[in-house]
Amino acid sequence: MSRVSMFNSPLLLGFDQLERTLDRLAKNAEGYPPYNIERIGENGLRITLAVAGFATGDLAIELVENQLTVRGKQTDDDADRVFLHRGIAARQFQRAFMLADGIEVIGARLDNGLLLIDLLRPMAEPRIRTIHIDAGDTGPGAGNAIDITARRSQSR
Repeated sequence: MSRVSMFNSPLLLGFDQLERTLDRLAKNAEGYPPYNIERIGENGLRITLAVAGFATGDLAIELVENQLTVRGKQTDDDADRVFLHRGIAARQFQRAFMLADGIEVIGARLDNGLLLIDLLRPMAEPRIRTIHIDAGDTGPGAGNAIDITARRSQSR
């Protein structure tokens, strides 16, 4: 069964990478560990993950391109303990967040079983650019890809 693309409109050009990213994140949509995302001040964001039982050495945070990945893996020091009930999860996890362009990771701290990751969202400035229209040849072959590529390299 084929899947209908969210970005199949001819007006949405160049969004295929975004669609692949959304598909990848949907596949990793596991519920553990639970998390919150909150706004802190005017431009701040905070991701809070509930990581009870994990120490700082059991956690790793990595930012690759725009993907923030949090991993947790506890050491197995419970071999000599006998549990009558084990309700606190002690499994490894990986949670990924896609960050918009320009968002910076300010820092992270572990506080009472909560991993707090602070982010800074830069102020958005409108980008306005006027595009010059050339009055060129309108005959066959005018405006083909080779001409466009040549014009682009000349304009830089």
